Amino acid sequence: MQIDRRRALALLGLGAATPALGQSAAYAGAVRFDHGVASGDPLQDRVILWTRITPAEATTGEIAYRWWLTPVVRNWRTRKLAKSGQGTTSAARDFTVKVDVTGLKPGVDYDFWFEANGVSSRPGRTRTLPQGKVNDVVMAVASCSLYPNGYFHAYGAIAAQPRVDVVLHLGDYIYEYGGPGSYGMDSKVAYFRPHDPPHECESLEDYRRRHAQYKTDPMLQAAHAKAPWIVVWDDHETANDSFKDGAQNHTPIDEGPWNERKARAIKAYFEWMPIREPADGGFAINRTFHFGDLVSLFMLETRLTARDKQLVYDRDLNGMDGKPDLKAFKAKLYDPYRRMMGEDQLAWLAGELDASVKSGRTWQVLGNEVVMAKVNVASFKKEMAPADYAKATKGLSAAGKARLDRLELIAGLGLPYGLDMWDGYPVDRERLYDAIKAAGARTIVVSGDSHAFWANELYDAAGARVAAEFGTTGITSPGGGDALTTLPVGEIYAKANKEVVYNNQSAKGFVLLTLTPTEAKGEMIKVSTIVQPTYEVSVDKTFRLTPEPRGVSGLTEI
Repeated sequence: MQIDRRRALALLGLGAATPALGQSAAYAGAVRFDHGVASGDPLQDRVILWTRITPAEATTGEIAYRWWLTPVVRNWRTRKLAKSGQGTTSAARDFTVKVDVTGLKPGVDYDFWFEANGVSSRPGRTRTLPQGKVNDVVMAVASCSLYPNGYFHAYGAIAAQPRVDVVLHLGDYIYEYGGPGSYGMDSKVAYFRPHDPPHECESLEDYRRRHAQYKTDPMLQAAHAKAPWIVVWDDHETANDSFKDGAQNHTPIDEGPWNERKARAIKAYFEWMPIREPADGGFAINRTFHFGDLVSLFMLETRLTARDKQLVYDRDLNGMDGKPDLKAFKAKLYDPYRRMMGEDQLAWLAGELDASVKSGRTWQVLGNEVVMAKVNVASFKKEMAPADYAKATKGLSAAGKARLDRLELIAGLGLPYGLDMWDGYPVDRERLYDAIKAAGARTIVVSGDSHAFWANELYDAAGARVAAEFGTTGITSPGGGDALTTLPVGEIYAKANKEVVYNNQSAKGFVLLTLTPTEAKGEMIKVSTIVQPTYEVSVDKTFRLTPEPRGVSGLTEI
């Protein structure tokens, strides 16, 4: 299917603002709705509605607004208003609006819109979670959108899907990098899509401007207007490879205390995202969503509340003599005190898994920031025929050759592909697996961060299958295969790793997960390009699995 950006937006109803529906007594200046509308965190009786009102002139005053929400009906003449309300926003929250609308009916599609100073926003579509018997649930799973690196066509493809009940975004919604030579600025379209602000985000204003820039993208606006979103941050909403006490991309001597930067970044995140905020004002956004009798979804926060500092090969692998000290490295890797999740988080998840299984729900889905499977670095030299290897490596760039040499070194030691993933916290992963097994949960893990498609079967340390995993690739972020374009990267990783059934490290897109009482189907949907205005959408691979009495089946390609 070929889609033109302008035509797609027109079909999605995003070509022009809707007429004003009323006049509210509020600040009299001119306003615009430059950032679209969004909804999120749906429950059976409530949903978050979001927008941002942009004043035409700088103001310290409040802007009054109204909002409307009405059930979707076939005949608009019979449409009845379900809910409406009003409020004010100001510069204190960057003129964003977030309303938690309660008293709704379960499993109902609603249209919603906002109005301020005689100007109406474009409409959005949302849906409360179903209750009772549910035949199927359709989730679009997305992650990792780097603005300068390409057009957000995959968001447009989500918006164009015939059905999406909810969009799960697993993090890296924005990137904090910025400036010439920063991540993604070598893209063919970076000149047309440079980051704003044009430097790394540190201040509250920086993070606000970055969120604002992303939400001006029409394809992202279309995806937000399609369905409610359920989100979790990963690292780049704050800084690269963040953990509870710092980040790789944060230097306290230059950028101040980590906790202050983290608080600024998350304040902007809560302002700009359709998420229900923790009552205590903290960072614990672990939460549960039930889709009738069919699915429980658990969103896991494993970045800022408990994660210990990541191991890094350059720092932690070499001994005093500069040579790899494998024994010492593995002692650090398998240290039982290193945590990805805290005790409270794990206890919460264990209880929620157990309650979901006892309620009779078929599926337990974990919305998870980083890849969970055991994935060791693969040796291309070992896995490929000598002639094929020589031919493939001949055309590599200097950057590609340097990356390959590093991978071959780590592969020779039998070490993990990603220390920022669950592979960097293997003891804590076993604790999570123990919780899944104790509950007898039929678990599907959906994961982001890696910029690659994954279909994985997850096994515990004893070799028993615990769960299945679908990893989504990036919307635009560079993949691990981008510098190794002449090598069959995904094929080699699947061949070299027991848990990896399929891997594609070059595609850009999202996963469409369809769940029924008898099977789960994961479609890896890709776009043909992120650097041209016209693109095509296709299915890369599709895998299915079925529920078992106390677990899940293996993955089967269909």
